[in-house]
Amino acid sequence: MKTILVPTEQHDFMASALQTALLLARKFDSYIEGFALFPAMVELYALDAAVPLPIEVREHDAEMAKQARSLFETFMDGHGVARSSKADGALSFDWLDGAPDGDAFVGSYGRVFDAVILGRPGAGRRSRPSMATIEAALFEAGRPVLIAPPTPPQRMGENILIAWNCSTEQARTTAFAMPLLQRASRVVVLTVQGGTVPGPTGEQLARYLARNGVPSEPFTVSPEGRSTGETILAHASALNCDLLVKGAYTQSRLRQMMFGGATRHLLGHATLPILMAH
Repeated sequence: MKTILVPTEQHDFMASALQTALLLARKFDSYIEGFALFPAMVELYALDAAVPLPIEVREHDAEMAKQARSLFETFMDGHGVARSSKADGALSFDWLDGAPDGDAFVGSYGRVFDAVILGRPGAGRRSRPSMATIEAALFEAGRPVLIAPPTPPQRMGENILIAWNCSTEQARTTAFAMPLLQRASRVVVLTVQGGTVPGPTGEQLARYLARNGVPSEPFTVSPEGRSTGETILAHASALNCDLLVKGAYTQSRLRQMMFGGATRHLLGHATLPILMAH
């Protein structure tokens, strides 16, 4: 993972997102690029020719963009990361000026990076990132999305939990995670009874991982009255895991919005970084 994109905003989890990005970047001597993320104006105001867009909103966003850039650059400078856009394979960072507003840019621009780092989704129409931001990255970038927890993590990728549900989405996410899995000290493959689709077992995944140089421990557990998402987080905590690898939206987004699902629960409650892909 040599290139990392960090859409940056004034958000409670911004420090955690930057710390998560740095932990990942240090493992691979990656290039980190940030840009200011804001909702598109059409997301906030009705298109009425008689009502111009408020000037104060544009001025407010410009000021917020300056603050986001300052926080991003101060963080990188303070952690000894050199500013450079050269493709020389060294740990470095840069800032993208003039990124267009809206979530669509996260999905399209993310296609030329190895990973996109985002904080957990916030509440409210102007909270960033929103679920729409997360979903734009997951569905449009074709790249893994690393979700930062509320509190900046101190370590990541040493003790990894794969939440195996036998699905295509989980297989794709596990493949994206392979560089991290190959560097981990411990890998656990967790299957929750009743939380799977037809497909290979956790033991079969463990054999695949072993052939790729990743020893792992497969476990199948009962939810014991909890949801699949609750069970995954409970075992991640009990095992002191520092990274969760989870395929996103095995169920449809509409079904998850109506009835809930593991993806929604993890995005709302996880306290460790989650590597996701669809």
